[in-house]
Amino acid sequence: MSTETLTNAADEVESGGTQVVNRTIEAVVDGKKMSFGYSFYRGEHTNYGPTLDMLERPDAIAKYFLKGWMPAAPFINENTNIIAFGSCFASNISNYLNNIGYNVATKKDNVAYVSRLGDGIVNTHAIRQQFEWAWENNTPAVDLWHGYKAEEFGYDEQVRLKTKELFDSADLFIITLGLSEVWYDEPTGEVFWRAVPFDKFDPSRHKFRVATHEESLTNLRAIYNLIRKHKPGTPIVFTLSPIPLAATFRDVSCITANAVSKAILRSALDQLYRESKPNDEKLYYFPSYEIVLNAFKNQFGADGRHAHPHVLDLNMRAFERYFCTTGLTDEDIEHTFTEALALDRELGGEDKAKALKRIRGEKMAKVRTGSKSVEEIARHEARVAKLKAQGKVIKDDGLTPEQRAAEKAAKREKALAERREERRLKTLAERKAG
Repeated sequence: MSTETLTNAADEVESGGTQVVNRTIEAVVDGKKMSFGYSFYRGEHTNYGPTLDMLERPDAIAKYFLKGWMPAAPFINENTNIIAFGSCFASNISNYLNNIGYNVATKKDNVAYVSRLGDGIVNTHAIRQQFEWAWENNTPAVDLWHGYKAEEFGYDEQVRLKTKELFDSADLFIITLGLSEVWYDEPTGEVFWRAVPFDKFDPSRHKFRVATHEESLTNLRAIYNLIRKHKPGTPIVFTLSPIPLAATFRDVSCITANAVSKAILRSALDQLYRESKPNDEKLYYFPSYEIVLNAFKNQFGADGRHAHPHVLDLNMRAFERYFCTTGLTDEDIEHTFTEALALDRELGGEDKAKALKRIRGEKMAKVRTGSKSVEEIARHEARVAKLKAQGKVIKDDGLTPEQRAAEKAAKREKALAERREERRLKTLAERKAG
């Protein structure tokens, strides 16, 4: 709201002012005249919900989503040692920061489970287990941890020590929560990472439940307190994945079960934030969940679960603007949001398939060719100039995140081709020898 002061002016409403008319408040909110009930006191920090047209303003992300949650100034740089894991949405953050040249430790390691399966450790119990295992040497009594194909992940001491090393070296933790539905071992009460492998399932001891708000909050408090015990002063950023459940194990519709699952986690996060933030300026929440669900109307692909690239890109660039010292500006975010909204409208048109094909085609062409628009080049050069003017040492290769990703993909493909050729030559040699 452009003004938060209630006046008793009876004759005139100045631009941005308010007046009482027939027990209602008439106010100018961001240039739009609106009326609100005047029966009750509304406190010192009234922030009215935006109308649909307000959500299409270029500055809507800053005003209606990020307000009150962001740090006073960016503090993450390319030397910051970043540990990021949790729901699969965490991989988007990891990939983005890694692609702009930032030091994401969990992207460089292939030993610790938070690196190898970091985007599959999605409930608060599983995340807590990793911190307690690494720092407190607290090992579960039964086999709880499995990979995506139900392969068993044990409690190897070398893996634990590597996890501890990662946590000990962290300059920043980014933790993304995913879901509240859990499978657990009834005799011990211990919770699995995900569902129980089919060949291990024992109905007499393996049970399902929805984790409550209270136990989710207890887990979050434990995670927070462990970080503050072992890494006091290290910034913590919590996020909630917007990706919905693929399936529910409850005998209700998946859509309604997902609403409950996310609500429990969001409520627990907010409780932790409200009780800890007043005494901890380095605790943060980034509203990626709210941006994806409320800033767009056509945010997900055909599977109804995975957000389109331009939706993810807006989230990542908003995170970069407020957390990273790259020099990204409010104008950059407004430009990105304007472009993303245009794509969102196109995807909501009559021919969604055609729009999606075109958008994907342009995206892939851009990655393959490494092309940049005039606007992108101008924004990049302006950011570089700003950082140099501030005397900051920067990694300036002139590449976009997409170009860096394309370079990495090309290197991987080249390495794979070389290995295939080696195997082919070896096979030919063995045949000749035989």
